[in-house]
Amino acid sequence: MSENTQESQPHLRKTRVGVVVSDKMEKTLVVEHVARVPHPKFNKIVKRSKKYYVHDESGQAKIGDRVRIVETKPLSKLKRWALAEVLSH
Repeated sequence: MSENTQESQPHLRKTRVGVVVSDKMEKTLVVEHVARVPHPKFNKIVKRSKKYYVHDESGQAKIGDRVRIVETKPLSKLKRWALAEVLSH
């Protein structure tokens, strides 16, 4: 097949915004993301939280910081996210 028949689109990486809840590990953060989603049966808005292990090479984020994280290739058993930017301290 020629390249003209196949459209190649770059993979769009998922992003999340959350709060750093732990920075005790070297080059790793734990970020809690809170999503507001409708309940499947009752349609009331409920909060769902999830923790992500995030790679922070330079160690710039601290506990309580609001950060943006981006999906990346698997870096370890649990780490699949990397720090994109620190939004607020």
